[in-house]
Amino acid sequence: MSSDRATVAEAPPASGKPPKGDIPRGVIAEWTVTILLLLFGTTTLVQAFVIPTGSMEDTLLIGDHLLVDKLAYAPPGPVSKYLLPYAEVKRGDIIVFRYPVDIRQTFVKRVIGVPGDRLRIENKQLYLNGQRLEEPYKYHKTDYIDSYRDNFPSQPNSPLYPRGQEMLDHHVENGELVVPPNSYFAMGDNRDSSLDSRYWGFVPRENIIGKPLIIYWSYDAPTERLASPMIGLDHLLDLATNFFVKTRWKRTFMLVRGFPVL
Repeated sequence: MSSDRATVAEAPPASGKPPKGDIPRGVIAEWTVTILLLLFGTTTLVQAFVIPTGSMEDTLLIGDHLLVDKLAYAPPGPVSKYLLPYAEVKRGDIIVFRYPVDIRQTFVKRVIGVPGDRLRIENKQLYLNGQRLEEPYKYHKTDYIDSYRDNFPSQPNSPLYPRGQEMLDHHVENGELVVPPNSYFAMGDNRDSSLDSRYWGFVPRENIIGKPLIIYWSYDAPTERLASPMIGLDHLLDLATNFFVKTRWKRTFMLVRGFPVL
């Protein structure tokens, strides 16, 4: 497998209207940036990733192949800041980042909390800075309430990763989680089946690689094939015999957008 193609260990495209007062880049501008990166980019600018799990369903599906803009959140230089669309990480952005527990793995999640935010979850409903948050991108695929997952922060009902436990021990005030500086709270859109910040803590700013630009190909394949660092013979045979049947043509060249939150 080419080193340009990385596997995203946890990762739906999201859409939404920008908040009033913001000046959106628009579809033409987004496509312009995407095409320029494709024409002139290397792994320094844009990189390919594949989604092997369902933690971001139904926004990103297992088998979605993404191109990720690695310049989106890069620190602007004295000249490049006028030429390239640098941006701050915002609530609702979909980000690609190095998994804090094991930086050899790459995850995709949605940013829910930025530094200074206070958040809590009550019976699956998210409250951000005291406001009930409407999240049209999220999905709940189980009917039962989990005492920790769906009521957060609370007493864990199973052991957490050390970073997750440290988060609960030092960043909970008055029943709410407070996001510290240079850190982000990220969750999967498939809320009931996502290994996310509830379990392993905050995403450090330096771990963020970039933001997905586009789904350049989507292929219906099982997690075990996509999660492997090497392309197996069984996957090659499957591609050879089922390429046209299992390719999700409607998802090809879909732009991936965040959703403005508050």
